[in-house]
Amino acid sequence: MIWRSVVGKLSVTILLLVLVVLLVLTILLLQFFERFHITEAEEQLTNHANGIVNILEEYDSSSEALNIVEHIADSYNTTVVVFQNGSEWESESPNAGVHLPLSLFREDERLSRVANNEAVITHGDFPTYENGEEIHNEIFIVGMPFETAVGETGSVFLYQSLSIIEDTTGETKQIILFSAGIAIVLTAFFAVFLSSRITAPLRKMRELALEVTKGNFETKVPVVTNDEIGQLGIAFNKMRRELNQNIMALNQEKEQLSRILTSMADGVITMDRKGTMVVTNPPANRFLQAYSYEHAPDTHSEIEHLPKEVKKLFQRVVTLEKEQMIEMDVQGRVYVVLMTPLYDKQFVRGTVAVIRDMTEERQHDKLRKDFIANVSHELRTPISMLQGYSEAIIDDIAQSKEETQEIGRIIYDESRRMGRLVNELLDLARMEAGHIQLEKQWVDVSSFLEKVYKKFQGLANDAAVDLELEQKHQYSQAYFDPDRIEQVLTNLIHNAIRHTSVDGHVKIIVSNTEKQLTIEVEDSGSGIPEEDLPYVFERFYKADKARTREKGGTGLGLAIAKNIVDSHNGDITVHSKQNEGTTFRFYLPLEKDKG
Repeated sequence: MIWRSVVGKLSVTILLLVLVVLLVLTILLLQFFERFHITEAEEQLTNHANGIVNILEEYDSSSEALNIVEHIADSYNTTVVVFQNGSEWESESPNAGVHLPLSLFREDERLSRVANNEAVITHGDFPTYENGEEIHNEIFIVGMPFETAVGETGSVFLYQSLSIIEDTTGETKQIILFSAGIAIVLTAFFAVFLSSRITAPLRKMRELALEVTKGNFETKVPVVTNDEIGQLGIAFNKMRRELNQNIMALNQEKEQLSRILTSMADGVITMDRKGTMVVTNPPANRFLQAYSYEHAPDTHSEIEHLPKEVKKLFQRVVTLEKEQMIEMDVQGRVYVVLMTPLYDKQFVRGTVAVIRDMTEERQHDKLRKDFIANVSHELRTPISMLQGYSEAIIDDIAQSKEETQEIGRIIYDESRRMGRLVNELLDLARMEAGHIQLEKQWVDVSSFLEKVYKKFQGLANDAAVDLELEQKHQYSQAYFDPDRIEQVLTNLIHNAIRHTSVDGHVKIIVSNTEKQLTIEVEDSGSGIPEEDLPYVFERFYKADKARTREKGGTGLGLAIAKNIVDSHNGDITVHSKQNEGTTFRFYLPLEKDKG
């Protein structure tokens, strides 16, 4: 549409303004020239009438005077009518074929005043004859009385059709309209040209503004004038530079905030007033994924929905406009959610929630409490037995040598148990303090595993458990401390056999890739309860305390195994289902060079 363009609006406005001015001017000029031509015709006819009157008054012979009048009428293209002494005379060359009846000059009230010595100048619609037919035309008539030299009176009338004046006026009108048309064309051309020149910088600014909206701040408005448009261009360039600097600063702050959020160990979720998540960081995404996996396993990859506990917390924060906190258990881990309102002047515009994984802190608190209780419990039993059986010896309760030997054997076993517990505690403390020393060497994997397998073959047979070794490795050698890894396997295999029922099986599976060695100990035993899985590698963990104590376990074996694997830059994991079995798997980096 033309009205959507500045050039169109400005051009049409200028054109309409000029059209109005030209229209008024044309009307005024046409009226002026029309009046001018009528006045001019009136003066000419009046002058002609005065000249004819002078001729009629000066000549004694009326015939001579009328001959001269005939020539005058013919030269001026007018019709002359003379009334003198009751006679009538009319020129033989009526103008444009227009002829008035002579009776009209006597009967018309306006024209009859000439007989009373009054001059008459009039024009109007008079009945005329053209080609014998009576029609009405606009006629201009001048009538004057005269008196000859011999004292005779009369009147002379000159009339002329106004069509001659209209022809002259029409030509003038054509010239005026033609001039107005040329003026309109020139005005339209200059209006478009001038509008284009004026609005060209504006159109350029529009194009550059669109480029700015796309993020292109390098373009610059050319300033070629010092007028208001030039000043506007200078202001636009200044705005572009400042906007570019502000956006760069905002991007830097955004990048800095994004890096801070990404590097945070705590999860962060920002929500608007409607409770819709706006910003999350990776720890928060992992928390949401874990919650979705637990409550909606089919959509565990979707993280756009908030947990219902967090939604309730959000409602409390928005309502109370105060910081609120809850604690949640998700997938065996403990999370603390601290939510704080965000204000927009006087209103809460959203909230920010900080999610902290408190599992390790809770575990450490529990382990600190359990450590003292477990050590006290583990030491109290052998000490009590040592004390009791020592008193029996002192009180000479044993009646025979066999009873004395039995009491001595029990005291010996309990003292060994106490010694083993203390040694393992010291060994574990050294490992956790980083004082473990490894004697790494190149080890033939097959020979090493065969040795461990044969070591436990007898124990498996006594427990009626099927022990199997499955080797899938491609590389024959690996670089590790064989004594320490044997200690790990001893603990894992021994636990597997001990917790596997009769006719069950224990399988040792070995495989490797170019980068790591993987050893699995799989059993079909009683399994580990799900709530105990996070604690299996902690000190004094016992899934079956009664059986462990009965068979001499201390609850430190898995903790020691984990420290040994960690010291080899490896990793150890456990997967278990209760009453279906347990699989311990540890990975060791497969180094090809001793360096």
